Amino acid sequence: MRHTLPHAPQFYVTAPQPCPYLHGRAERKLFTALQGENAPELNNTLSRQGFRRSQNVLYRPSCESCVACMSARIRVADFTPSRTQRRLMRRDGGLSRVNMTPWATEEQYELFRSYLDCRHADGGMADMDVFEFAAMIEETPVQTRIIEYRCDGADPEKLAKGDDHLAAVCLTDVLDDGLSLVYSFYDPALQAASLGTYMILDHIEIARSARLPYVYLGYWVPGSRKMDYKARFSALEIYKGGVWQTLGKPEDHSNETHPLSVDPIVEQVARISLPQFGR
Repeated sequence: MRHTLPHAPQFYVTAPQPCPYLHGRAERKLFTALQGENAPELNNTLSRQGFRRSQNVLYRPSCESCVACMSARIRVADFTPSRTQRRLMRRDGGLSRVNMTPWATEEQYELFRSYLDCRHADGGMADMDVFEFAAMIEETPVQTRIIEYRCDGADPEKLAKGDDHLAAVCLTDVLDDGLSLVYSFYDPALQAASLGTYMILDHIEIARSARLPYVYLGYWVPGSRKMDYKARFSALEIYKGGVWQTLGKPEDHSNETHPLSVDPIVEQVARISLPQFGR
């Protein structure tokens, strides 16, 4: 018998596992498959509702007793760099940007391994091999780019790694209303150059030149030191209570790690807005 996929995506929930951001907590994700000719439209629609893409899956935190993780994005038109960020942009100006199709290379994987071994040796991606890395980069049903940042020797005193050295990489989705930073990594030997922050600043400029209103940064988690840097960007919005709102003071959201209740999964799914796919 021939089977066809339903027009409406099906949502599932993962089993709880240790939270990578807040010690002693458990995370759980609500997710759906991203596939077929409607994948770009679904990615656009759900990204505006706090979902993120990982290969052929869209997911959003749906923990049983915590709502700390909030999707974050920068309003490009309203963003103004801080004095520190302006200084960083001048300092790292010797980097060249190379836009590429999402195709993994050995050079990228070597940089990825160095980054994980130094920065996230105990993280969930620590055991990722070259084939899994290639899948992360290449398995995408939407418009995706690999953006490489290289030291081209323009300013060897600031980024002294030699000509054409791969310094950083960002896997970026192009949405209808912005750029979404799916995953980024950099040479840990250049940690002082703050390349993670620089890539965000550069994506703001890319979005501005393309007249895209937002840069999506993934999740911001109050109380997580790993996520503190996101709150340093002006014009930052968070997806909270089903709406996007200006972050304001980060400390005002500290109680989000201890909610009184979390809505049942069925109610969360019922409130998700879906695109009207043709039949």
